[in-house]
Amino acid sequence: MAIQASTEILEGSVLALLTREDYYGYAITREVQKVFPISESTMYPILRRLKKEGWLETYDQAYEGRNRRYYKITELGTKELMRIRENWRELKKATDAILEGNDGN
Repeated sequence: MAIQASTEILEGSVLALLTREDYYGYAITREVQKVFPISESTMYPILRRLKKEGWLETYDQAYEGRNRRYYKITELGTKELMRIRENWRELKKATDAILEGNDGN
């Protein structure tokens, strides 16, 4: 049984992936699927929301006679990723304290 990722974790995963290089939508989905069970029908609304928030930009590039839409992280997206990473650290520390039986130090 897989643990479901929250929307914020999925958004952070996409933003983190895009700090390495620009990706087109299907490639983003495949990369995220390596870690989380997610479908394309779930990923594309996330990409649209990230773009609407100004955290991603898109551009089209020709590939084998068709256009592929690539996603690129923006400066605002980088700031949002930093916020998500901090939230993740806090959540991880609190969860570890409970699940692992330690005090989070």
